[in-house]
Amino acid sequence: MIELIATAESVAQAEALLAVGVDTLYIGEEAFGLRLPTSFSRDEQRSITEMAHKMGRKVTVALNGIMHPEKMKKVPEYLAFLKEIAVDQLTVGDPGVVFVMQRDGIDIPYIYDGETLVTSSRQINFWAKRGSVGAVLAREVPFEEMKAMKDNLMVPAEVLVYGATCIHQSKRPLLQNYYNFTKNNESASKERGLFISEPKKEETHYSIYEDSHGTHIFADNDVNLVGELDKLYENDYIKWKLDGIYAPGENFVKTAEIFVDAKEKIKAGNWSNDHAQKAIEQIEQLHPENRGLDIGFFDLDPDEIK
Repeated sequence: MIELIATAESVAQAEALLAVGVDTLYIGEEAFGLRLPTSFSRDEQRSITEMAHKMGRKVTVALNGIMHPEKMKKVPEYLAFLKEIAVDQLTVGDPGVVFVMQRDGIDIPYIYDGETLVTSSRQINFWAKRGSVGAVLAREVPFEEMKAMKDNLMVPAEVLVYGATCIHQSKRPLLQNYYNFTKNNESASKERGLFISEPKKEETHYSIYEDSHGTHIFADNDVNLVGELDKLYENDYIKWKLDGIYAPGENFVKTAEIFVDAKEKIKAGNWSNDHAQKAIEQIEQLHPENRGLDIGFFDLDPDEIK
């Protein structure tokens, strides 16, 4: 059963995503979740969860940050709230959160999201043996390695099929430190649309921003695997994530609708190369003009990755 998972930037967009056929909404609060399009209030999280459940869909909440002591103190109360509103799943990256869930009897299913650590079946199965119901596969895993590990997986692995890829996170406020050094009073928030470029490569465009988790830097191009979905399906990778952190508004909903259509055609056995090429072109038209698209690490030779 293919599951299409999508981030949401507002209650209205969440409703629109459900309307076009997204199976699972991915939401949360900035204090606990990494790189979300927006930070939802408790009332909004409750409302979105109720709305999804009325339509027979699911909600996954992000608790995948590294919880330093000041945040870990707030985790038990947040977990209790999420249990109260009956969210379906969590993404968790910090073992301390797993400990708190077990200690306090919080029986919400969790998906292990250790970012770049999740690169092998051994890593995924380690957490499956400790209660996880799935894992978020690192964006850097090429398809050849995915094929090699698929038969060893104890739980499903989620794959990013559309959206931005984080390539570096530091707890340090790197931008703010730079502004302090240069004596500039500037904002380092995501809304500024800041990016950095490689020396002598002005065409590079690594988006960067800061929040309470530190500094986040993203790959030059975003991922679009709509043309590779049949390969993922044939190899039992059927948890597909759409990330709209840098693809806002109505266009993200339209992009999600294209993936829903692809999912239905693949399930029916009538997805073709022509369908894939048309979908690629449509998504390119909908994607923000200042951001490139490619297939990321998907077709790289594993031996070439260092």
